[in-house]
Amino acid sequence: MFKKILVANRGEIAVRIMRTCKSLGIRTVAIYSEADQDAPHRRFADEAYLVGGPRVADSYLKIDTIIEIAKEVGAEAVHPGYGLLSENPEFARKCEEEGLVFVGPSPQVIASMGSKIEARKIMKQAGVPVVPGILTSLSNSEQAVKVAKEIGYPIMLKASSGGGGIGMQIVRNDEEMVKAFEGNQKRAIAFFGNGEMYLEKYIENPRHIEIQLLADSKGNTVYLWERECSIQRRHQKIVEEAPSAFVDYDLRKNIGETAVQAAKAIGYQNAGTIEFLVDENKSFYFLEMNTRLQVEHPVTEEITGIDLVEEQLRLAAGELLRFSQEQIPLNGHSIEVRIYAEDPKTFYPSPGTITSLSLPEVDKIRHELGVHEQSIVTPYYDPMIAKLIVKGKDREDAIKKLQLALSEYHVGGIKTNIPILREIVEHSAFQSGDTTTNFLAKYFGR
Repeated sequence: MFKKILVANRGEIAVRIMRTCKSLGIRTVAIYSEADQDAPHRRFADEAYLVGGPRVADSYLKIDTIIEIAKEVGAEAVHPGYGLLSENPEFARKCEEEGLVFVGPSPQVIASMGSKIEARKIMKQAGVPVVPGILTSLSNSEQAVKVAKEIGYPIMLKASSGGGGIGMQIVRNDEEMVKAFEGNQKRAIAFFGNGEMYLEKYIENPRHIEIQLLADSKGNTVYLWERECSIQRRHQKIVEEAPSAFVDYDLRKNIGETAVQAAKAIGYQNAGTIEFLVDENKSFYFLEMNTRLQVEHPVTEEITGIDLVEEQLRLAAGELLRFSQEQIPLNGHSIEVRIYAEDPKTFYPSPGTITSLSLPEVDKIRHELGVHEQSIVTPYYDPMIAKLIVKGKDREDAIKKLQLALSEYHVGGIKTNIPILREIVEHSAFQSGDTTTNFLAKYFGR
C-alpha cells in the first residue's frame, strides 16, 4: 500500500478521500488555490501546498504544477477525485511518465470513454445496447437537421466531450435544432475545447440507472448493484439512491452483467460507473461511462459496507479484488441529496459567506462537507457545498430519515437548494418511486 498520496481535488471529495487514507495510515497531501486558503480540505490534510490563483484554470487544472508538487513531497500516487482532472487522459499519462500512480484506469481507457461518440462505438461493438443515434460527429446545424429527420424527433443533442449536462438539450423540431445546435456547440467549445456534437433518439420518461464497477489488473470485475439518479436539474443529478425502487431481480442481474461485459471489453481497471437510460418497459441503453469515483458513491457504500475509496487505492497499488460477485451484500436502502449554494427556484449559484451552519443529528446519516461556518463560497467552483446521505432498513425508512434530516438542516448567509429538496422528498410521486428524469419538469415546472 502507498505511504503518501496527493489528492488533486478540493472540497468535500478531497476530505472524503483523505479520511480513508488516514484510516489506512497513508499520509495525505492537499493542493489549494488562493480562494481555498481556509478550506476544510487544506486543514484536514497532513501537508498542503498552494497551487495557484482562485480560478480553476490557474490552480486545480495546472497539470505540470500539481505533478511537480507531488514529486517534490515524495507522494507515490495521485487521487483525482471527481470533476477537475479526474477524466483527463493527459493528466493520467503524465502521472505515469513521472513515476506516479494515477488512482484510476489507464489514459487510453479514459480517452476512449471521454469521447461519447467513441464510447458508443466501443459499446455497440461489445454487444451493449445503445440509444439509437449516430456514431459520427456533426459540424453544423444543417447536418444536424438532416440526421434528426432520419432518426425522428424528439432528439437529444449532445456534446461529444460533454459532462454535467453542459452541451445537452432536447430538440423537438427543425427550428429548435438550428438554435440549439449553435448555442450548445459554442458552450461545448468554451467548456471542453471541443465543438463536436452528435444526436441520439430521445427516450421519453426514462430512468437514469447506473452500475458501480470494480475491476482489478487480472480482469476480475464485479458490479456493486445499481443507483437510481433520475431526479436532476439541468441534466445534473441532485437526488440519488441505492438500490432503485424500479429495478427488480432480473433487471438488476441483466444490467449488472451487461456493465461487467462492457468493462471487460475495454480492459477496465479500478472503480468506474456505467450509466444507462431505462425505459418504461425496462429496456436499457448505454448512456456513458464515468472513469472515476462518482459524486453519489456513498449510497453504494452504505448498502454494501464497502469503502470504494479504499478499494480504489488497493486496486491502484496492484492488489486483486478481495471479494467475488456472490460476496457483495445488499443491505437496506440509502438516499443522497446534494446541497448546492444556489437559488432553489432558478438554480442560479448563490455565492457568499456561510454565516451559520447547523447539521441534523439523526440516526444513520452521513455528512460529506466541503465548507464550515464562515466559509466563503466563491463563484469560481461548482456550487455543491455538501452531501447528506441517509440509510434505512428499507426505502420508506430511508425517506423518513431524510425528511427529518432536511427539516433540521440549516445554512445561513447564502441561498441553498434545501427548500426544493424538502419539497421533492415530501412529494407523493417521489415517495411512491415515480422518479423519472423529467420529475422536476413534470411536478415542479422546472
